[in-house]
Amino acid sequence: MPLNIPGILAPFQLLVYPRLVEDIRHLDFKALRKAGYRGAIFDKDNCLTIPHRDHLVPELQDTWKECLETFGEGNVLIVSNSAGTYLDAGGIQAESVSHHLNVPVLPHKSFKPAYSCISSVRAYFSSLQTPLKDEELIVVGDRVFTDVIMANRMRKSRISKSNNPVQMSLSCAFEKDGTVSTEKESAGLVDPAKANGPLAILTTGVWKRESMFMRYLELNLVNAVRKWSKPKSDEPLESDTARFVREVPEPLPPKSWFGKTVDRFKRT
Repeated sequence: MPLNIPGILAPFQLLVYPRLVEDIRHLDFKALRKAGYRGAIFDKDNCLTIPHRDHLVPELQDTWKECLETFGEGNVLIVSNSAGTYLDAGGIQAESVSHHLNVPVLPHKSFKPAYSCISSVRAYFSSLQTPLKDEELIVVGDRVFTDVIMANRMRKSRISKSNNPVQMSLSCAFEKDGTVSTEKESAGLVDPAKANGPLAILTTGVWKRESMFMRYLELNLVNAVRKWSKPKSDEPLESDTARFVREVPEPLPPKSWFGKTVDRFKRT
């Protein structure tokens, strides 16, 4: 019997079909808004900030401003596995991040991609004056096993009835507490109606080297699943999302002292 590679990789489809960009400067937020995406969920560390820092990376200032102007500040949410979690005593870091980035930070007890965290995300966006649905969101982050899986869980948690123990165990693998409710959701026993959900966007660049071996493994696993499996009808094809990516011009090299002198004479 021939080896069924797509079948073996099927449980890992929670990892796949993110749009890959180097960093958020490559995202065309206006094109995303035009396509119907009205809100955004961002990871913090190595996506917007240097790990364990609260300030926005300087290179992202203009892009971040464009993002907030496009979606509106209330429609952009930070979901971090550091700021806003039970590790953030008194919510001090969440408050600092919110102050520096000018957007709210989600308080949540369970780490991404737990279903309880997803419930908190949905509760936030449904509480807005103009509520947002899952399919109106993008999820942007630099880690496959947290950000991408959270986005794809939001897509898949209500779709299919599955008795596959491998798929169910994968769905449970990231839960902090007991997983009875998670098993019900992954088995399609809860609200099995909605197939659409957020667009997952994986940033592949890092602002500070951290967990590089794990990142290498994650990216290679994603590439393997993308190569050997086919997207289902409800998955966004890469060709469909290419219009959301833009080229970022290379920065000009610093001018020599001679060039600076010429510029000074031009201004006079």
